[in-house]
Amino acid sequence: MDRTSLAREFAAHGLVQELTRLSRVLNATQEFRVWRDEDTAILKMYASETGQSRALGALDALSAWNRGPIVLESGETDRIFWVLFEDAGLWNLQTLPENPELARTAGTILRELHEQDSMQMSKLSRTIDQTWVAVDFQATLRQLERYRGRVGVGQDLITAARGINPPFASTPVVSHTDPVTRNFVVNDAGNVTLISWESAALAPPEWDLSRAAWSLSMHVGPAASNALLESYGKKMDEVLMDRWIVYHAAQMLVQGTERGIMTRPTDVPAGLVEEFNRAVLGATAQT
Repeated sequence: MDRTSLAREFAAHGLVQELTRLSRVLNATQEFRVWRDEDTAILKMYASETGQSRALGALDALSAWNRGPIVLESGETDRIFWVLFEDAGLWNLQTLPENPELARTAGTILRELHEQDSMQMSKLSRTIDQTWVAVDFQATLRQLERYRGRVGVGQDLITAARGINPPFASTPVVSHTDPVTRNFVVNDAGNVTLISWESAALAPPEWDLSRAAWSLSMHVGPAASNALLESYGKKMDEVLMDRWIVYHAAQMLVQGTERGIMTRPTDVPAGLVEEFNRAVLGATAQT
């Protein structure tokens, strides 16, 4: 059975909407909105059993928190690992006009997440600490150097990036690790839900905070980014933020290349290389 056929089995009269763009990656994670008799639900099909297991484990551990999506059903059909979620909303922070109030809610969600008892997640995820960040930072830049022609990053910028101190990472806490704008879903009542938990881990809070603020700044606007930081209750100085952006941008460029999504510079998302270059210059200016 293919994934679209499976989605139609969950829908009344077979009415479904694919929410993920078609990917060149075989068995990539896909999401469908499925229309049922009285409501809609989100059917997520994972790239592997591990992704499904990590997402379900994280949401189960955080069930009392009530900021994640509600699981309706889960299972496996013909080696397709899926979870059916309650539909959390038609929009996300990236598709809506800049709204500092919603961004503040996102900041509150991240702060509350980071305040959760880390023992809840200790058996479910890897732990990312300062040593891990320092090693992976350099490893990611070495990988990017191999792919620089495909993504359009200059050798001089990569050389400069490899001379940057790794971003500072404080004590690991319960973290999402991918709190980008599209993962903060908004419903008609203005409620915000953080979705996509397959990469949850114990990680430094700066990881989530820098990734969320940077994503808002790139895709929504600086007022929203500042509102998130204000609501979270922690400012990050520009040098620290730029070091994290260098790391996040390099990870995205490497992952996109290795998954076959980016095979030439024209495939790279708009502004990503420019942000990598800008952050390298910002970080090295103070190194």
